[in-house]
Amino acid sequence: MKFLALERPVAGATEHTMRPLLRDEAARAWALHGAGVLREAYFTPDHDAVLILECPDHRAATDAIASLPLVREGQIRFDVVELRPYTGFERLFAGPL
Repeated sequence: MKFLALERPVAGATEHTMRPLLRDEAARAWALHGAGVLREAYFTPDHDAVLILECPDHRAATDAIASLPLVREGQIRFDVVELRPYTGFERLFAGPL
């Protein structure tokens, strides 16, 4: 199953408090990528992370997110949403609406 994880701010977290964790964060993200869990990673213009995960269920997705050092240390959090396939194309072949 695919999941969308959107970073959300945490009160009190600053660039200064995050900086010591960034190398470990990148290493953990790389490990999740290598394991086939983290499929895509982006930043918004405000530098919030947007992740696409491939996991068997919501619990596995939230566990993967919880393993990130910035999350573990309370510097960021994520909203995790299950993504389902778009079925709207079926309307193109179903006849008149």
